[in-house]
Amino acid sequence: MKDTLGAGLRHFLNKESTAGVVFSLPFIVGFLLFMVVPMGISFYYSLCDYNILSPPVFTGLNNYIKMFTDDNVFYKTIGVTFYFAFVSVPLRLIFALMVALLLLKSSKATGFYRAFYYLPSIIGGSVAVSILWKRMFATDGVVNLLLGILGIHTNFPWLGNNKTAIWTLIILAIWQFGSSMLIFLSSLKQIPVSLYEASRVDGANKFSQFFRITLPLLTPTIFFNLVMQMINGFLAFTQCFIITQGKPLNSTLFYTVYMYQQSFEFYNTGYGAALAWVMLLLICVITVILFATKRFWVYTEGV
Repeated sequence: MKDTLGAGLRHFLNKESTAGVVFSLPFIVGFLLFMVVPMGISFYYSLCDYNILSPPVFTGLNNYIKMFTDDNVFYKTIGVTFYFAFVSVPLRLIFALMVALLLLKSSKATGFYRAFYYLPSIIGGSVAVSILWKRMFATDGVVNLLLGILGIHTNFPWLGNNKTAIWTLIILAIWQFGSSMLIFLSSLKQIPVSLYEASRVDGANKFSQFFRITLPLLTPTIFFNLVMQMINGFLAFTQCFIITQGKPLNSTLFYTVYMYQQSFEFYNTGYGAALAWVMLLLICVITVILFATKRFWVYTEGV
């Protein structure tokens, strides 16, 4: 009997499906414990009056009704976040593609240049860089100092003006182009050289090659970068929280920072959870729209 059970157990453990389950189990458990369960709890809190300090009181859709009918700051943050994402992401991708084209040619220093250009993406989201950026755009910061060297003497408050403050955050986001640049660089290397050789035989110049060969073949990569960076743009937090705190007059108040304020500064945690679920819905809608328009501009081989 024991031999039969032992043989059966060995057979079960030696099956490929068992090995797959065992190796997948840490991810599955982690996904359930750290993603699904917290999301379920968050959704329940979004239906409650909850301030962390006392037990949640179920109030139904009151948080959502308040959000859409009695919270002007909510609409302001949506506008600021959309503006930031829809301006910074295309500019970042354009800049990343330009640098990728420059780094396409190999040389002895290519590895150094690639690491150098990727560095901002590693440190750009850190608190230290955000503090440095804040000092750079202060009235007595490096930016005004450089303008003074160029003959433009000014103490312009870049972070205190509601028209320029958002652009300091956009410039910082554009500076973090390294990850997109590496993806573009990898895709550029996959384009067959024979296509360029054939086009040169037909008399095509660099301009024509870029718009008729390079850009169409890069559209799948552009689409991937666009989706990923757009999601990151909507979830931006550190830049605003450290540099501007949403000032002046909420002109730089990102949605995620407002959600943080409601949850942990104003102790409206239930309302903050509702804001989080609305953001999830907004990101889903934007992603669906991008995928729906994909067939109009993304080149797919054989279609």
